[in-house]
Amino acid sequence: MPQSNLRSTSQRRRRRPSPVRSGRPGAIIVGGDYQGLGIVRSLGARGVPTCVIDDERSIARFSRYASHAVVCKDLRDERRTVEAVLEAGSLLGLDGWVLFPTRDETVAAFARYRRQLAERFRVPTPGWEIIQPAWDKRVTYALAAELGIPVPRTWYPSERAALRAIDGHPPFAIKPAIKEHFVYATKRKAWRAETTEELAAMFDSAAAIVEPGEIMIQELIPGDGQQQFAYCAFFKEQEPLAKMVVQRRRQHPQDFGRASTFVQTVDLPHLETLSEQFLRAIDYYGLVELEFKLDPRDGQYKLLDVNARTWGYHTIGSAAGVDFPYLVYADQLGLGVERCCATAGIRWVRLVTDLCTAAVELAHGRLGLRAYARSLAGSDVESVFSRRDPLPWLMELLLIPYLAVKRGF
Repeated sequence: MPQSNLRSTSQRRRRRPSPVRSGRPGAIIVGGDYQGLGIVRSLGARGVPTCVIDDERSIARFSRYASHAVVCKDLRDERRTVEAVLEAGSLLGLDGWVLFPTRDETVAAFARYRRQLAERFRVPTPGWEIIQPAWDKRVTYALAAELGIPVPRTWYPSERAALRAIDGHPPFAIKPAIKEHFVYATKRKAWRAETTEELAAMFDSAAAIVEPGEIMIQELIPGDGQQQFAYCAFFKEQEPLAKMVVQRRRQHPQDFGRASTFVQTVDLPHLETLSEQFLRAIDYYGLVELEFKLDPRDGQYKLLDVNARTWGYHTIGSAAGVDFPYLVYADQLGLGVERCCATAGIRWVRLVTDLCTAAVELAHGRLGLRAYARSLAGSDVESVFSRRDPLPWLMELLLIPYLAVKRGF
């Protein structure tokens, strides 16, 4: 292996990596933002040692529950990611630890190199044949169509001239079939084209970023974040061992939300039926989130996205009675998992982005100040703040300028 790509840190700021000593296997969390922090807290509070690996200035390593943290140069390239995880495992003695990816490209890396990783770690991420329908929206929508699961009307023009064959009407959404490169380059999940002229111009811009054939033109379903719902589960052997359905009440950005800022658990059996049909078709195992949007024109819930990993608001699960990271950890160690279902009416907020979202909504008259105040007062979980573990929240406030430049927040 080439010269080490890693730099190790810990609560004591060791200059050189040293083995993590524990009587039980721990968890390796790849990605240390608020999503990774939620995994660290879930497991660390139960006495499970954790190691955070990241290539960004992230907050999870400042948690009192992070046993060790490793900084590496690059987690976007699949091979380098796998090499970094294997090197960290070797240096720190993490044999038998459970791997938790928090980004789509990390999921793809773990799926493609699963056999190699499984020689040292426990790998909840399934193999590539199962992950591909979640990774590539062209495969996602094709499978959904076979199963009779509604999806938005979608076109796949391979060149500019093919735009003339689109028989829909604007506005349109321009998005990538594989979102990794597009999102990092634009800091957006999709673009909105109000006219056919804008569509052509945006197609040219997208074609300079992603591979030919990866650009999708999609009908824009009316409605904002409140029309969006998600089914979340720990799925195993054709059944959900744990499940939760949420409504995305607010999101950031408002048009095509890269992330939820305020969600609430709801009771929606129909969404469970659609989601479980999809997951059974690919024989899925592990944590998963399926995103839908309710189309007010026909009353159908239409599948938008499948995330084969933890999702940003997964920490709402603990308050709702479904601790998703620990359930996966327990299952990987053969500790036994009892079936559970999230309680409806639990609310989660990511205040640092929700305040910005609410300010825009208030300015446009789409949200009242009293209604917003009531929503915050009724929140059960804040994405980062914890009285028992306050340092990550303080560090995130300091990192706001960095995050705004790095990710567009």
